[in-house]
Formats: sequence, C-alpha cells, structure tokens
Amino acid sequence: MNRNMPLAARMRPETLSEFVGQKHILSPNKMLYRAIKADRLTSAIFYGPPGTGKTTLAKIIAGETKYPYKQLNAVSAGVKEIREVAKEAENYILNPKGRIILFFDEIHRLNKGQQDLLLPYVENGTFIMIGATTENPFFEVNKALLSRSLIFRFDPLSDEDLKELIASCLRDKEKGLGKQKIEIHSDAVEHIIRISEGDARQVLNALELAVLTTSPNENGTIIITLDIAQECVQSKALRYDRNGDNHYDVTSAFIKSMRNYMEPDAVLHWLARMIEGGEKPEFIARRIIIAASEDVGMANPAALQVAVAAYQAVERVGWPEARIILAHAALMVACSPKSNAVCVGLDKAMEDIKNNKIGQVPLNLRDTHYPGAKEFGHGEGYKYSHDFPEGRALQQYLPYELKDARYYFPKESGYEAKIKSRMQQMMDRKYPRK
Repeated sequence: MNRNMPLAARMRPETLSEFVGQKHILSPNKMLYRAIKADRLTSAIFYGPPGTGKTTLAKIIAGETKYPYKQLNAVSAGVKEIREVAKEAENYILNPKGRIILFFDEIHRLNKGQQDLLLPYVENGTFIMIGATTENPFFEVNKALLSRSLIFRFDPLSDEDLKELIASCLRDKEKGLGKQKIEIHSDAVEHIIRISEGDARQVLNALELAVLTTSPNENGTIIITLDIAQECVQSKALRYDRNGDNHYDVTSAFIKSMRNYMEPDAVLHWLARMIEGGEKPEFIARRIIIAASEDVGMANPAALQVAVAAYQAVERVGWPEARIILAHAALMVACSPKSNAVCVGLDKAMEDIKNNKIGQVPLNLRDTHYPGAKEFGHGEGYKYSHDFPEGRALQQYLPYELKDARYYFPKESGYEAKIKSRMQQMMDRKYPRK
C-alpha cells in the first residue's frame, strides 16, 4: 500500500463486506447485492451525491465478477475511446469472456451521439456499463440508454455509517491510521460528520488533515479536539447545483412550503439554501410571483403586488441586500391566506375551450368600433354597466352555449371570503345571473 496516497484512496473498500452505507440497495436481500453475488448484473446507472460510493462499488463489482474493468470519464472520453474499449472487449484472445465492465464517470456529460454509440454494445452485452452521475439520470440520460439500465440511487451516508468509517480508519494498520496513537474527541467527530453532509471522502480528508497538522503530545498521542476539527473543516460545501437534481428538489420544497398556510420557518430555510447555493435572485423572485398568484390568489391580492415589486427591486439592488427583499416577499406569500380558486377556475374554463362547443361572442358584446358593425347587429341591446345599481347590468355575457357555466368558486379565505359573500348576494332574486 502506497502510504503517499490520500487516506480516502487508501481506505477505499475492495469487497462488499467492507463497503459502508447504501443498505437500501446493498443489503443481502436486495436485488443489487444478489445480482453482484450471482454474477448476473446488467448495465446500471448509479446516481447520488459525491462521496457516497458510486465509483468504489463499480470497482468492487469488477472484482466480484472477475470481468476486466475499464474506466472512462465523460469529460475527456469521446467516440474514439469508446470504440477502442469495445474493440478490446470483443478480442476473444485478450478477453475470453467477451465482455467488460465499463465504468463511465459523469455519464450525464455524454452528448447524444456518444450515448447512442454505447447502445449496441450495452444491448449485446459487450459492455456491462456502469454509469455514475451526481445528476438525476431521468433528466440527463437519453431514454434509450435508461431503458437498458437499472437505476440505483445512492444516498448521503448516515451519521452511523460515517462513525463506523472513522472507527475503521483508526483501527486499520494497513490502509488507515491504526499504526499511530490517535485520540479524537466525540465533539470533534460530530463536527466532522455534520460538516461533511454524508460525504465519506470529506470525512476522511478532514480526519487526515487533522492528523497531519497536529503534533503528538509528550506520550506520542495525537489528540484531535473540536478546535482542531473546526480549523480543518471550517465550512461545509453546500450541495446545490443550479442546473442539477438538487436544484429542482430544493426549489420544489421552497414552493410547497410557501403554498402551505403559515410555514414561514421552512420557507426561510429553503430560501437560504438557494441563496447560499448561488441561485440567481431573479429565478427565486419568479417562483415567488407564481406562488403569489397560483396559491394565494384573491385571498390576498396584495401578495402578488409585493412579489412583483420584489422582482423589480432585486434587479436594481442585487446581492447581498436582495436576500432581504426575497425573504420579505416569500414570507408575504407564506403568511397570506391561501386560495387556488383563480387557478382552478381558469383551468375549468380552458377545459371547456378544448372539449366543448363554445359558441360565438353574443351580439350585444361584439365590437362596434368599425364601419358596418351596427349593420350586423353588433352591440345591439348592450347595457352599460355603470347605468345600473352596483354596476351590474342583466344581460348575456357568456356564449349562449355556455350560459350555465360556472368557473370561479371563491373560498372562505382572507379577502376572497368577501368576494364570495358579494357573489352570493348577486345571485339572489334581486340581482340574478342572466
């Protein structure tokens, strides 16, 4: 074992029994575990955050199955490299089994042509292709390749998994730090694990840095305290990619938290995640505008005004002050009464337009501002609304084919409750709907 290798590389497990984490796919009764042990694995795509074991598991599979192992990176490998690997795999003199395990790191970066080139080799079994990606493959990999691959999601390692990893590293005299006398305080362990966000590589890198930069005491023991751990890992690397899977998940959580009535703390949390992740303020502001209209609607019309004003303000102000404006608008939406009656009503009207006979504009509502319009009866019988009590003139407004249609049903929520009350008054005998 090369002791100059980084600790994370030295500690890479070589067998399934050494592998830490991902029990939801690698427990003995799970399909992936059984397929590896039975040498029946087909092409697969591993996706999940960095440091969760995707590359490591691919190498373990190669060892367990005894197939030749080749690794390519989508950033640097092209058509030429793929063809060369295929040629080697099909050479029965060099490779009697006639197939290889091809590990493609960052497979989401392959272009369409490169993905299409892989298809026949995956389909005929020349490649047992294992793709690794931090992005959701359902967004980034074409459907033809997805349909020929099993998809496995890798989760961030749990605190228990990472504690086990640290303990194993401190015991291991061959690959780890077991030859040194090391004492690590429990609060230092907790800090390293908390900052790592489930990334085994970050944990081992932090542990190695702490050991390398700490002098032994008079007894020859390296003591890692919380202060030392904090110096080695001062801030966490926030896992947020503006174009990736996490972007969609965090945005979804932000929107759904705003949608719920009175969930301001969750709204601020997800907003902070987007801000810290480098999301553009205009993107966040657009999401707030949509929520103000779709989820608050007429229950608090002022929410949309604040949201639009916030969008205009962040364009002029920029970071870091824009964060306060976004929080203001997001909390306005979060704390407003909720109603989706506007959205539901429009959807119902759109459904009628698509599926039902919708008729013509009633003659009394047609345009009269061009020569000859009156000869066609346009505007005939139109009643000017302001000439009638409360501005309500009894005449045909909907097409005759849809005269009984109802779309907007206000809720008993905020300002919309007043609208509902007034609509009910208009529906009585004094002001019926014609």
